[in-house]
Amino acid sequence: MGTSKQKWRISFHKSPSKHPSIPIEFICPISNSLMADPVIVSSGHTFERHCVHACKSLSFTPVLPDNSIPDFSTIIPNLALKSTILNFCRSSLLDPPKPINFLTAENLVFTLMATQKAQNLNNNNNKPSPLVEGRLYADLTLTLKDREAVSYKPSNLTELNRVPSHISTSSEESVTPTSGPTSSSASDVDTLNSNSIEEDELVVKLKSSHISEQEEGVISFRKLTRTREETRVQLCTPRILSALRVLITSRYASLQVNSVAALVNLSLQNRNKVKIVRSGIVPPLIDVLKSGVQESQEHVAGALFSLALDDQNKTAIGVLGALPPLLHAVRSESERTRHDSALALYHLSLVQSNRVKLVKLGAVQVLLGMVKKGHMTGRILLILCNLAVSSEGRSAMLDGGGVECFVCMLRKGEFDSESTRENCLAALYGLSHGGLRFKGLAKEAVAEELLIHVEETGNGRVKDKARKILEVLRQKDEEEEEVDWEKLLNSDDDISQSRISSS
Repeated sequence: MGTSKQKWRISFHKSPSKHPSIPIEFICPISNSLMADPVIVSSGHTFERHCVHACKSLSFTPVLPDNSIPDFSTIIPNLALKSTILNFCRSSLLDPPKPINFLTAENLVFTLMATQKAQNLNNNNNKPSPLVEGRLYADLTLTLKDREAVSYKPSNLTELNRVPSHISTSSEESVTPTSGPTSSSASDVDTLNSNSIEEDELVVKLKSSHISEQEEGVISFRKLTRTREETRVQLCTPRILSALRVLITSRYASLQVNSVAALVNLSLQNRNKVKIVRSGIVPPLIDVLKSGVQESQEHVAGALFSLALDDQNKTAIGVLGALPPLLHAVRSESERTRHDSALALYHLSLVQSNRVKLVKLGAVQVLLGMVKKGHMTGRILLILCNLAVSSEGRSAMLDGGGVECFVCMLRKGEFDSESTRENCLAALYGLSHGGLRFKGLAKEAVAEELLIHVEETGNGRVKDKARKILEVLRQKDEEEEEVDWEKLLNSDDDISQSRISSS
């Protein structure tokens, strides 16, 4: 690990599973979920594979609940434990666990690091710890100069939205009634009145004609929504959103930064996401992303990422014009802005209408250029994988040298993680649906021999994707056998001519 790597003491929830009979040794201490790909490290501890890779990548060494410190210098697959876990799932009628990818693990470790820093800060200021009933708050604004932790929920392709069971960011959790006697009607009325009074006081300050009162109000609102989940739901009202919409584009940096940060806090709750977009607040956010102060732009990128997690918002955000500034922001000087803008583009590009817009914006050329230079390769490849699903994206990538780019990456083998290698193959597999054009480019790049080597030496999904691409390359038909590959690579017109001559 090296002497320069920082060590952080993390508090872990020791009983993450809702299934009371799951042995604790089946649970990864970092992801806090049932392990799908367990590995043993040098110190004898067992973790989910990509959690170890993420810790090594971020130079992060957690202190485990028993105060032991793991040594990640050597990683060995724990095949015996993996088999035991699968047998346990079968006998308990549980679904077998699915492995998390590197990006998911990295986001989880980022969250733990940010939470620990916030906890240290709170302790230094004699404030209560952010630990509540064994759960950690993932708050986008806990670390103003570090990466913001955005809530995640499960998804299929890369599990970018997966929320670890020990991180409390769900709006459902914040409104689920506790067991025990129901509260009285009088108590409910008092609570409603209290909320209404709090909202009234905030709106008065936010809409005040005095800058100092506006600043006091927005800072107070940001603090209220930082750790109080129920407040995020209760105060996400049309009046407050309307007041924030004005302050977001304020020429005063403090008002701009704090109002956007407060909005990010509101967006953490799932039930708020659609409400925020429908309030008309996205256009002001786009204006700030284009020309706001750097810290505001960082928060806006996080806000658009968070809002894009809801499927109902994806098309709307694209229609409102967020794609061009986000595409520009992936090349920002700020690491946080680049990171969250890339994740926002990934989620937005899951929608076909946004894919078409991105292709028309020239996104393929920009993103391929970033990959060739090694800039944010893992995240950019995720976007390119989405674009390769559409015919427009495939065509642009084939014309832009995508096949040669991905084959060169595979040949060099200089990937920061196995998931990045897998995403490279996934993008190439998407292009393989490009028919004869793809086959000609793959032949020119001498891709088949390389893919055979990848299939023989790879494992899991890497091997599977290489095999599928090879199957496409080996498909033969009479039309293909007569194709003049040199002419095929020159123009689409030549393809048509070669087909006519072959008939």
